[in-house]
Amino acid sequence: MKSTEYTITYFFILLLISGTNDATRASDYHYITLVNQFLAPQNAARAVLGMPPLVWDKELASYAQSYANERRFNCDLKHSNGRYGENIFWGSGDDWTPAQAVMSWVSERRWYDYWSNSCVGDQDCGHYTQIVWRSTSRVGCARVVCFEGKGVFMTCNYDPPGNYIGEKPY
Repeated sequence: MKSTEYTITYFFILLLISGTNDATRASDYHYITLVNQFLAPQNAARAVLGMPPLVWDKELASYAQSYANERRFNCDLKHSNGRYGENIFWGSGDDWTPAQAVMSWVSERRWYDYWSNSCVGDQDCGHYTQIVWRSTSRVGCARVVCFEGKGVFMTCNYDPPGNYIGEKPY
């Protein structure tokens, strides 16, 4: 091989490596952004109560992604009924962000009455109580855009799970 051919081959190898690194960096940045959008508002809600932050767990995120992928076909708002605590979200269109989903769950705080340990006014507050459940320490979440314009489905899974009947979250 001539030195020119070595140079060209070397150039293309460097180009492939640098392109892969750029793609990997972009993918890593997207993943970190997604994680932070799920995690930050949940940990802010816990901080208000003086609770330790949730830690992102890749095993839970993988579980959440697997289930979200199942929901991608119909976008039905159904729970996985797995062994973890779970919050689910659906929104029409495809622009919903993880932060918006989490904020919809956290906003249920206004419906939770600590003293009676119940939701007031026939409202939902179980998403909020799962987020702030005292013993829960790990979370993993996923987001998918459903096929045929059926919306966005998101899920977060929590371990240990919460929302035990008769127990207060904190």
